[in-house]
Amino acid sequence: MARLDSWLWAVRIYKTRSAATAAVRGGHVRVDDNLAKAAQPVVAGQKVRVRKEQDEKLIEVLDPTLAKRVGAPLAQAAYIDRTPERPAPIAGMSGRVAVRDRGAGRPTKRDRRAIEKLRGRD
Repeated sequence: MARLDSWLWAVRIYKTRSAATAAVRGGHVRVDDNLAKAAQPVVAGQKVRVRKEQDEKLIEVLDPTLAKRVGAPLAQAAYIDRTPERPAPIAGMSGRVAVRDRGAGRPTKRDRRAIEKLRGRD
């Protein structure tokens, strides 16, 4: 059996072992929906939830013996990716930046100065 941080590095979830250790200590990794520790042993059949940047992966451990980094084909054979599919993006919103209608929302600095001038408070 391998340590959790070492296993996450070995199966190429994280690029470095120190990054894997930092993620586990930071609470970004859960094992069977419980907070994990870096030195926790990995057991076959465990479900590991990993949060990385904006994504979240749910993986099931098949081969817990990997402690050293291996090639990509061997790494992919060590777990099953159970991550649910992401919903499709909203068709009308793809590639668009949120734009506020003119005059809606907070006044700009120019608008504020015009209001002050209108009120006579220069």
